[in-house]
Amino acid sequence: MDAEAVTVLEGLTYMVSGRNGDIDPVLGDPAGLYFLDTRFLSKWVLTVDGERLSPLSIDDLQYFEARFFLVPGEPTHYVSATLSVIRHRTIAAGLDEEISVLNHSMRPAELTIRLEVASDFADISHIDEPGGPVDATQGRKGRCSHQIAEGELRLRYEREKFHRATVIRSSEPAGIDQDGLTFRVRIGPHGSWSTRLHVVTDIRAPGGEDVSGGGVNLIREMKEGMREELDRWIARAPQLECDFAPLARAYQRSLVDLAALRNPGLDSGGKIPSAGLPWLNTVIGRQSIFTSIQALPYLPELAATTLQVLAAFQATKLDDFREEQPGKILHLLRLNESAAFEERPYARYYGSVDATPLFVVLLDEYERWTGDANLVHQLEKEARAALRWIDEWGDLAGDGYLWYQRPRVRGEQPNQCWKESEGAICYADGRLPGFPRATCEVQGYVYNAKLCGARLARTFWADPAYADRLEHQAAELRHRFNQDFWLPDRGYYALAREPDGSLVDALASNLGHLLWSGIVEPERAGALVEHLLGPGLFTGWGVRTLAEGQAAYNPVGYHVGAVWPYDNSIIADGMRRYGFASEAAAVAQAMFEVARYFDGRLPEAFAGYHRNLTAFPVRYPSATSPQGWSAGAILLLLRTVLGLHPHADHLVVRATVPPRLGQISLFGICGRWGKADAVGRPGGPGSNC
Repeated sequence: MDAEAVTVLEGLTYMVSGRNGDIDPVLGDPAGLYFLDTRFLSKWVLTVDGERLSPLSIDDLQYFEARFFLVPGEPTHYVSATLSVIRHRTIAAGLDEEISVLNHSMRPAELTIRLEVASDFADISHIDEPGGPVDATQGRKGRCSHQIAEGELRLRYEREKFHRATVIRSSEPAGIDQDGLTFRVRIGPHGSWSTRLHVVTDIRAPGGEDVSGGGVNLIREMKEGMREELDRWIARAPQLECDFAPLARAYQRSLVDLAALRNPGLDSGGKIPSAGLPWLNTVIGRQSIFTSIQALPYLPELAATTLQVLAAFQATKLDDFREEQPGKILHLLRLNESAAFEERPYARYYGSVDATPLFVVLLDEYERWTGDANLVHQLEKEARAALRWIDEWGDLAGDGYLWYQRPRVRGEQPNQCWKESEGAICYADGRLPGFPRATCEVQGYVYNAKLCGARLARTFWADPAYADRLEHQAAELRHRFNQDFWLPDRGYYALAREPDGSLVDALASNLGHLLWSGIVEPERAGALVEHLLGPGLFTGWGVRTLAEGQAAYNPVGYHVGAVWPYDNSIIADGMRRYGFASEAAAVAQAMFEVARYFDGRLPEAFAGYHRNLTAFPVRYPSATSPQGWSAGAILLLLRTVLGLHPHADHLVVRATVPPRLGQISLFGICGRWGKADAVGRPGGPGSNC
């Protein structure tokens, strides 16, 4: 996404525009107003006397509202405009936008204010498709229409029972045509004019209920309610005081982004973290799980809702189109046109191999931090089904490892691990392995899941025999893995394994996930840490996805050289698990330093150039931002530096703080221990109060 794009969102509705507030996308551009994975506005261009507007400043008020300060015409070195325009935009029951035009002249102004409007109702999956058509409606089977009523423009798309409509209303009289609204106004000297536009995203059939979206008072009440809810959200999280200002900024920004990136859960009222904007304002099982893990113990309600939602969508049958097998955990959920007509399997898609073991890991982690045994009992059946899927459906080669095939549906990403893209799983010489594939980190997740399941079975489910069996399977897996995946001449584990035993030998960041899972033999952990912090993988800004020197390495390659903050948070936590606290802190410090260059918001990824080549981290061309597990990365890295760990009913604090970060204090950490504080100082042990 363009780094200059401005995003406002609330729940399932979001808007992406340019810095002047306009929507005028080109091919592949995500600009638009979206709801339920459909673009309801594909043009929203404001002009004054035929001139486009140029931004002076943007006030990012809240995640759900922004204010644009604009002047007509192209910007010049000396701006002396006699007119200025303010657009105040809020996502509340649709889009609410107040446009104010100010006349700074001593003379009256006769103006034509025009808002060009269009809705292509494009499927988000098609916009994100490389090489997709310029006209997003090309080849579609539905019908577009428009209707002009008193004070209202209604744009509609219909295909059988699939209905989408954009309804635009203005508080001031306007000339309305099928392409927009025109206001002819006279503004007195030093006077002003304003109108309020409200856009409703309607999914009802024609003749359905009124979709007015409410009046000014209702919108005002909704905005106030959202502000109050955000204040409560931030107040529930631990309060951070630290000497390193970029960390304080990043922590606050992460809390706000995690509040923004929440979608409605089940009827219980909880909310589940979505993946990120603009492409993935929806549930992705793997990302929701990792974000929830990162947010423990800061915001444990995310984990509870994630577990409940994923349990509700757990597969119960066989369906090759959806990659569905009994016990498997959901990968992706969409509500767009291609999903509704089963042109894509996204209405419920199970095309990931790692979400299922990670579901069990999250359930165990959630109980360890919160002490909530009720949810562990409630989800016993689902956790057992997930563990059963690993053995009955995941072991495609019959050797005890978890494998994945190439997806059966054309156009899907070939890899079902977190590095999904085509060339991400590769040999050192650039060759791609065949299918099925068993990636190394997934085996670590399985090992961890079996140990977690064993603890839950013994402690809560009163099934010690099942616990013994899981522990035996975990020990056996660990023994075989350390024999079968180890590359003795390289001093690290293979990235993946092929069915014939061939080992995919590329050096990649997946090694850090092995440390995080605990599957690594302790005597080998040091070698992995050396590789992760060596010149091939560590840039000074973070750990690359693929090491420099590998044939496929590309510093701006999505999974073959770029640096992912989420990945680095898992790596640092894995280092800490094996006692490499200083090394983990070095990774954390690098990420905290990166955050300052992105205004406190870590992006999905950034380029893997070495720090000696650039004085700042280089933006990745199309990184999503905000993104859930990038926001969560700050929380997990902070937890790692402070050495926070639950032990029985106590919070353990064993801080290792780099000198540059100074003192770090985290107050009001809630969990099974009640409430505690943690303080970490450079050169000194951490303490809790």
